[in-house]
Amino acid sequence: MSLWESVLLGVIQGLFMFIPVSSSSHLVLVQQWLAAEGSPLPSPDTPEMILYNLVVHLGTMVSVTVVMWRPLKRLVQGIWRELGLWRRRRTLRHLIHLRLALLGLITTAITGVLGLFIRAYGTDVFTTPWAVALMLLVTGAVLWWSDSVKTTWRGAAQMTVMVAVVIGLAQAAALFPGLSRSGLTIAAALALGMHRRLAAQFSFFVAIPTIVAATGLQSLSLLDPASFEGGLFLGWEDYALGFLVSAVVGAGALWMVLRLLYRGHFKVFAVYVVGLALFVLITQPDLSDAPPVDELPLDEEQLNLQQQ
Repeated sequence: MSLWESVLLGVIQGLFMFIPVSSSSHLVLVQQWLAAEGSPLPSPDTPEMILYNLVVHLGTMVSVTVVMWRPLKRLVQGIWRELGLWRRRRTLRHLIHLRLALLGLITTAITGVLGLFIRAYGTDVFTTPWAVALMLLVTGAVLWWSDSVKTTWRGAAQMTVMVAVVIGLAQAAALFPGLSRSGLTIAAALALGMHRRLAAQFSFFVAIPTIVAATGLQSLSLLDPASFEGGLFLGWEDYALGFLVSAVVGAGALWMVLRLLYRGHFKVFAVYVVGLALFVLITQPDLSDAPPVDELPLDEEQLNLQQQ
């Protein structure tokens, strides 16, 4: 991987992880474009790319922690305080922070169970350009609709298990490229009557355990020492640069998204994803015919590694 490719993938991860335009669709399209251009980028299922994916996801975790430090701090302090009250037999209805944490775990669990099912049956058919474009059109429609929602009667005290389940279902649906995780979860929360600010904060709160669980599951293959017997094509600078770029860009993207959401300006993202979808549908590049990574020409350094 060249340094510019590491920067490019780090920017995509950081920028589109939080902007509601589907990071997975952009990653699919960019990776296919790089392959079509003859890039010797390792396949996404190779140990080095799995590790790279884990590193850039950790970078976006830093972004969430930095940008949402104050509400996260209030949540943790509230949970700690309310744990003592719960031991005094207070009802969970009055323990708002603890209740939010438990509902967040339910949302994450729903996403995890459905995610395993979706991964088991594969999503290859949804990675074709036309399928990604259609999913992007759905995302655009959802984002456009979310700006028109005026119902804000449900606060933290009115959140129910049903709300947590529906948001978990929306988050699981975003596993398909072209559907935005943040866009779907926020829209689902708004549809159920949640306040706009609470909808955004809850969406990004549940992103933390979801990212941790997903990357942890994906990194299980790295525990096998045999995975790295052929050597690594990526250097430490690729991982460090990807982490740094995804963290910095992700922080800026998350800050911008929160400001636009609070003001009801998600239409700008809707216009973007619809435009991208139409571009993909019109051009319809036949990226599926790009040569596999193992058939692409290797540079001299990679060739020497394979011959050792």
